[in-house]
Amino acid sequence: MTKVHPNAAASASAAAAAAAASSDHEKTSSIDDEVSVVLTVWKKSLLLNCNGFTVFDCQGNLVFRVDNYSARSKDEILLMDAAGTPLLTIRRKRLGLAEKWLVFEGESGGKAEARYSAKKQVNLLNPKCLAQVVSLESCNKYKIEGSYTQRCCVVYDEKRRRVAEIRKKEAAVGGVAFGADVFRLIVLPDLDPALAMAFVILLNQMFGSSSS
Repeated sequence: MTKVHPNAAASASAAAAAAAASSDHEKTSSIDDEVSVVLTVWKKSLLLNCNGFTVFDCQGNLVFRVDNYSARSKDEILLMDAAGTPLLTIRRKRLGLAEKWLVFEGESGGKAEARYSAKKQVNLLNPKCLAQVVSLESCNKYKIEGSYTQRCCVVYDEKRRRVAEIRKKEAAVGGVAFGADVFRLIVLPDLDPALAMAFVILLNQMFGSSSS
């Protein structure tokens, strides 16, 4: 896959984020003695006047992108691959004062069946629990714990096995200090990286600065 820089204004920032991704090359072979995929998530769309995400692999290649939502339209978000092919659709459902999110395959529409359902968790016994994601097709269930605002989260499956992590970038790259908008997504073999990225989008919907 090639790097995508669709406009000059985004090119410098995209290059910096890609450089941050390439700095993780030596970390991809083993994290806690497990083979993992290490992605760099940039909380910015490569398109002008769009909010979204741009995700690079450890070589700095574009892997995922979200370009299609703005502050006015956050109820449906499309996760795409580098070529713009729809992978997952995330829809927010408002149920009175409560909210839930549904995850569909591809660019869903009409009467498509959701694959996952997600809810923000409020648990006084476990205040670190942020969200729960349940498969509507199997017994798979995921809990996300930690702090999204601090970019320090762990995703566990129903057997309490760690399947993904969100971590801060550990150092400045090329003289550019990265804050909360550039962070690492570490995905273990038992989890699809696209689904892990859907978890990031869900957390941003629930706990991001524009999540109201």
